[in-house]
Amino acid sequence: MPSAPLRSVTPQTDTRVASSNRVGSQSRQLRLAFISPVFLLPADAGGKIRTGNILRSMRGGAFNVTLVSPATVEQLERWASELAQMCDEFVNWQPRPALPRWRRVGDLLGKLPVNVAADRSAEALRVVRETLATGQFDAVVFDFVHAAVLLPPGPLPPSVCFTHNVEAEIFKRHGETAKQPLLRWLWRNQHRKMQRFEAASLQRFTRVVAVSERDAQQFRAHYGLTTVRSIPTGVDLDFFSWKAPQAPGADGPVVVFTGSMDWEANVDGIRFFIDEVWPLVLLRQPEARLRVVGRNPPSALVQKRAPRVSFTGFVDDVRDHVRDAQVFVIPLRVGGGTRIKAFEAMAMGCPVVSTAIGIEGLPVDAGRHYLLADDVNQLAHAVLALIADADLRQSLSTAARELVEARFGHRVAGERFEQIALEAVNA
Repeated sequence: MPSAPLRSVTPQTDTRVASSNRVGSQSRQLRLAFISPVFLLPADAGGKIRTGNILRSMRGGAFNVTLVSPATVEQLERWASELAQMCDEFVNWQPRPALPRWRRVGDLLGKLPVNVAADRSAEALRVVRETLATGQFDAVVFDFVHAAVLLPPGPLPPSVCFTHNVEAEIFKRHGETAKQPLLRWLWRNQHRKMQRFEAASLQRFTRVVAVSERDAQQFRAHYGLTTVRSIPTGVDLDFFSWKAPQAPGADGPVVVFTGSMDWEANVDGIRFFIDEVWPLVLLRQPEARLRVVGRNPPSALVQKRAPRVSFTGFVDDVRDHVRDAQVFVIPLRVGGGTRIKAFEAMAMGCPVVSTAIGIEGLPVDAGRHYLLADDVNQLAHAVLALIADADLRQSLSTAARELVEARFGHRVAGERFEQIALEAVNA
């Protein structure tokens, strides 16, 4: 059903948008405040994609949802119809201008992890506090553990933290792979801060949602959480429809990677792939092309001008780039949570090559749904095998799509998330 037009109300510095309820009177629904530390549109990062899918799946269900996040007036005007598909009401605070990295050096000396400190502002704290102080909400969700920095003092309504990663684990892995002593020290320092913040913050919530059972087990083992529940990684099967893998075109075979290129884990993985794996691929397939699709690629990486490598920057739609490729590669060495990009590629029919960390937390079988490759030679061999073998591409593509269709549509994830929120209300 198309969303109703949004009506805007602008009290002082807040902007609210509301849409019609699709399932009868609002009195039959519980009220849910959903706090996001980032504006969810455009959906150009895995966390934003996952959260957006959850919210769209919950629309018209058990909860009347008020989404609370930073947003400018221009963003609200541009994305009004998309917001109406995610929430019944929207409350914003004005985002702070992004600071250059050198201006954030002082945050490294503070008690908070640097990426948590970036989400804390007086305006955000005020809007979250005033929104929850109305007493009208039956439950509240904080999206990402970073958002816990916005928790108001005092009692909360039944609360849920939606974790997309085990954040401390990401910092730990960066510290293990960093080559420079100063960077190793910085990552390890941030790991200790995030471990303290994550452990203390998650204890405050009625329920904690993990994006895989593997992450849930980590929270139980390391933080002693008994309130954690897991949801499957969901993908929009209609949007990411299947297409049989394509044979290489006249310009040569295509290997593709998608992901936000301002996220350190993606930058590390692609730098590693370009520097160490890609030369081995070109020795056997000199016409092969690597296409890196994602916002804000670092200039140092782009300016290296590696042979047969292109960076698209932000794109409105990744589907044509993925369907044009013979191989979808996930060469991650650090990271956490689950990579929704893997299921999107599988849903579209593009065969996947991934490291163990790249596919971590997803219940898929190596050799049947994707090819597992963890070192330089394995990655090069797997990429070359898929370029050369049409039957292997077809086999992986078909099995992966069948798995995603059977178990990982985004509505399944949304229904499970709603059940956990209701469990929190009734706890």
